Amino acid sequence: MNNKVCEMFGIEFPIFAFTHCRDVVAAVSKAGGMGVLGAAAHTPEQLDIDLRWIREQVGNKPFGVDVIVPAKYIGKDEGGISRSDLKALIPQEHKDFLANLLDRYDVPPLPAGWKDYAAGDNAAPMSYDQALPLMDVAFSHDIALIVNALGSPPPDMIERAHANGVKVGALAGKASHAVRHVAAGVDLIIAQGGEAGGHTGEIGTMVLVPEIVDAVTPVPVLAAGGIGRGRQMAASIALGADGVWCGSVWLTTEEAETHPLVKQKFLAATSSDTVRSRSRTGKPARQLRTAWTEEWESPESPGPLPMPLQPILIGEASIRIDRAAKDMSSGAGKLANYFVGQIVGSMNEVKPAGRVVIEIVEEFIEAAQRLGDMMA
Repeated sequence: MNNKVCEMFGIEFPIFAFTHCRDVVAAVSKAGGMGVLGAAAHTPEQLDIDLRWIREQVGNKPFGVDVIVPAKYIGKDEGGISRSDLKALIPQEHKDFLANLLDRYDVPPLPAGWKDYAAGDNAAPMSYDQALPLMDVAFSHDIALIVNALGSPPPDMIERAHANGVKVGALAGKASHAVRHVAAGVDLIIAQGGEAGGHTGEIGTMVLVPEIVDAVTPVPVLAAGGIGRGRQMAASIALGADGVWCGSVWLTTEEAETHPLVKQKFLAATSSDTVRSRSRTGKPARQLRTAWTEEWESPESPGPLPMPLQPILIGEASIRIDRAAKDMSSGAGKLANYFVGQIVGSMNEVKPAGRVVIEIVEEFIEAAQRLGDMMA
């Protein structure tokens, strides 16, 4: 396509796939789009392995990495607080609520001797201290893009990226956020509407995209939030975006590593079955509505803690739930959920990720032709 971001990255289609699965990254990049690996849950060692594997799979095609360095989190003003110190800040009330919740849903404990290797470095999750070694690994590979998912990227991320010939992107839920990102030196803005899965604001994509395009032009903008089909891509381009950033739509692909039971829930869900909840990360993040989100919204709940206390509190509980979620009728099965956007209502068939890319492009062409016919 004759397109600004296609020229910027040397890709065929302006379709960016955010995913935690390296197989999806490779499949989308090979299909002509651009895969972006979400690295927040990786250890540096695993990220290095995955990036090497992706490069072997895609040849010289470009791909990116997404990290999380929030603009605001507990301990940032003090220069960062260790995971062990943060654990001491978690109120007993929250520990008791979570323990009672797991007991009521009959979620078994982890096997004896189990260890959370991801917590071994004692860095707080979703913090600069955790992201820094991930950035070190990312910049040691031939990546084309690095993205920060919460707030403007820190200055050293931008400086290191540009020194390595890597473009920098950042997500924005408001026009003011996008302006701040551009002032910091960001090359690409992802305008993410409230329909999106994961961390998101409240402004809808249809309203947000033209606001951000007008605020930051000529910096290219990708539209995100509720986008998984070609007609939605055509609407995004019509709103002034230069491409689309899709995340949820890959969660039900053949390659996705989505928990099997959660994938079943996604396939059966409607667009009304999601909720913005702080119950997983401490910041509002759209996810599947399940017993988990309902319990945290109940009158008995003490309410989620701020980031990064909430992910520290629930880390082991999430693993216990995923291990025990065998079917819909089990307690763990009722609790099991994951981040997903309102596009989940259209995610009702398991497909290869490459086929999803082609279907988006084909429907986009049909929509563009329909608009052209109207002007003929």
